[in-house]
Amino acid sequence: MNDWNELLSLIEPIPEPRVLVARDYRILGVNRAYLRAFDQSQSPVGAYCYEVSHHYAAPCDQCGESCPLQTALQTGQPARALHLHHTARGEEHVEVELTPIRDASGVVVGFVEGMRLLRAVSEDAGMIGHAPAFNRALALIARAAPAMTPVLLLGESGTGKELAALALHRLSSRHDRPFVPVECSGLTESLFESELFGYEKGAFTGANQRKFGLVEAAAGGTLFLDEVGDIPLAMQVKLLRLLESRSFRRVGGVESLAADFRLVAATHRDLQAMVEAGSFRRDLYYRLAVFPVELPALRERHEDLPQLCEKLLQRVAPGRALRLDASAFQRLSGYTFPGNIRELRNLLERASLLADGEVILAAHLPDLTSDPAAIAPPVASRRSLAMAEDAVVQETLAFYGGDRAQAAQALGVSERTLYRKLARARQVSYSRG
Repeated sequence: MNDWNELLSLIEPIPEPRVLVARDYRILGVNRAYLRAFDQSQSPVGAYCYEVSHHYAAPCDQCGESCPLQTALQTGQPARALHLHHTARGEEHVEVELTPIRDASGVVVGFVEGMRLLRAVSEDAGMIGHAPAFNRALALIARAAPAMTPVLLLGESGTGKELAALALHRLSSRHDRPFVPVECSGLTESLFESELFGYEKGAFTGANQRKFGLVEAAAGGTLFLDEVGDIPLAMQVKLLRLLESRSFRRVGGVESLAADFRLVAATHRDLQAMVEAGSFRRDLYYRLAVFPVELPALRERHEDLPQLCEKLLQRVAPGRALRLDASAFQRLSGYTFPGNIRELRNLLERASLLADGEVILAAHLPDLTSDPAAIAPPVASRRSLAMAEDAVVQETLAFYGGDRAQAAQALGVSERTLYRKLARARQVSYSRG
């Protein structure tokens, strides 16, 4: 194909960045949207794509990265990948898709490269990083975001599942509509219905006026069900009915209302094991787990620790130019973070209060250890299950000096669930007394 100018005229009016690339990786043309998005003062035409995007001296596949150009050339089909590109603002995550261009005889002569910058994700302190495990999760989020497919976010407590859900929303076509989170832990059956579906005036004692539920609040946007694994069986059927019929009734109402939301759910529990144990409905699991995304624990992405510390310090101490000295960073680097990013943020926020100047020292951090036996609170033994749970809750709370947020994190439950367990323990103790 000789007339690349004709193709350039076709990509010029497209509002998203587009690049024409030859088979040998040379850039043949770019549209103005590309120059604007990447703050390019000079056109990269004539340079190799790997030089401009990665500052490499050789193609991506020769430097340990996936190369969508090579994949598209081999398969003859469009190929997509998540890359880190150099921009005027530093390195940024970019979703790249290359579509082959053929001449009259059907031979691939070049490619149209489309790009989507994932700034909506990188703006969140908990959703930044370059580690392979993080990039894999981010690539799945970017791929799923434009669709209406339900997404199930999996991972340990504190790995940033709500941030991931928010990223899915911001990268979707529904980004200008509401993002509505629902904390499923601790909701009774009546609360679950009234919170999700709302109620009519007079539906029950105290219902003095109509209340719109969270399903209605999420109209046109995203409904995020956090800790969906904590929903009791009796309520799971109500959620399944909502997802299957895409309709609901307010409590006390007779009118069937249409539901319009994109569903994102999250849990730290093993839902498949719960299905086999009979504590989670199989049909609901298949509804939720259409597109599962596993968020890595912080110990699986330790190379992201410097960047995470920098961004989190900006969050917990805005206006202060705080930084970690070598000894403080070494102490954090040797720790496994059972509470993940949430625990890291708590440690940095505490240290920021102890530091008088702009440097956080090792002395401003607690004596961390990677030995689980050394950091775990004591566990009661040889008691009834209920008594043992009460004892563990109380001992964990005492271990963390009454800090309920840290205790809940260590136990792997939400603070709301912890409050409920503490209230039950007090009732049992009172009845025994």
